[in-house]
Amino acid sequence: MTYYHLSHLQQLESEAIFIMREVAAQFERPALLFSGGKDSIVLVRLAQKAFSPARIPFPLLHIDTGHNFPETLEFRDKLVEDIGARLVVKLVQDTIDQGRAVEEKGVNASRNALQTVTLLDALEELQIEAALGGARRDEEKARAKERFFSHRDEFGQWDPKNQRPELWNLFNGYKQMGEHFRVFPLSNWTEMDVWQYIAKENLDIPSIYFSHDREVIDRSGTLLANTEYVTVQPNETVETRRVRFRTVGDMTCTGAVESEASSLSDIIQEVAAARQTERGTRADDKRSETAMEDRKKQGYF
Repeated sequence: MTYYHLSHLQQLESEAIFIMREVAAQFERPALLFSGGKDSIVLVRLAQKAFSPARIPFPLLHIDTGHNFPETLEFRDKLVEDIGARLVVKLVQDTIDQGRAVEEKGVNASRNALQTVTLLDALEELQIEAALGGARRDEEKARAKERFFSHRDEFGQWDPKNQRPELWNLFNGYKQMGEHFRVFPLSNWTEMDVWQYIAKENLDIPSIYFSHDREVIDRSGTLLANTEYVTVQPNETVETRRVRFRTVGDMTCTGAVESEASSLSDIIQEVAAARQTERGTRADDKRSETAMEDRKKQGYF
């Protein structure tokens, strides 16, 4: 008898592919939430492997705040064209114009939280029953509470104290009319796992993940990109620094880190030595101790 030993990354890949196939088997209308970031890029590769030689059997859904990094949007469009996937883009600006969301005001105004309304509207319009996302348990304490199959009620809300057990890789996709699931195939992955998988698969990623010179504003320790969406305060200065981004999101709340990492091997070494989590650069997570959990309960990613 021949025994095969799977590496750590192979085990994670196998688990994620199994979950994706479970989603395809249990739900008629799934979608993959795609931001153009590293985690969703890995999800796309896993989906390709899960359903090869066929194309990915569900659309990629991007909730566009209107304040995304141009490099990310360019990468998104190129990737979708290269793999022949169907992309659905829903705009937060449309939600604001319809009066269903109100633009924040003040120094730290952001559209990040407004994505929730746009997302829930999109899921209802498209009748999506399961939305695959790239969230990982190592990212943030609220996300550490998630199951692989995260049930959402008819209002899109998440109850962290009322989740279904997941024993022996059995996933319960039963739902009532109007309810849906968020599914997280990368739950057991770490940031290091993601980068090592990207290197192993030789995946393309947006250029902002690599070190580059950029004008930034140091706002309470968070290096925000100098853009038209961020108002420079009298006590702040715009400086050009050598930075990269560990996570991709709305430009108004996604901070950069000073870095010289210009290759995947450099990034992997940097992550191995890091003492701050990747979401430690996100200003939206610093609004309160429970900022992420509060957003998730309302229907956030």
